[in-house]
Amino acid sequence: MKNVVGPRVRALRNRKGRKVTQEELAARLQAMGLRINQAALSKIENGERQVTDVEVLGICRALGVTTAELFHGTRLAAE
Repeated sequence: MKNVVGPRVRALRNRKGRKVTQEELAARLQAMGLRINQAALSKIENGERQVTDVEVLGICRALGVTTAELFHGTRLAAE
């Protein structure tokens, strides 16, 4: 696994009443100047792509959550 936030990105993206598709989230991120398309977002959610600190902040902003909410319940593979 290359990141710990991928499953949380998916969960927050699919929140009841606030569901956002990968395409919609990618468009929001691109509007912020981040080069994340739907395929890259899929890899992030599946833990197959690393996420930079700037991308984490952009994802939080695009989803309307804090970094604490994004990292809530995440664990390192060794834990």
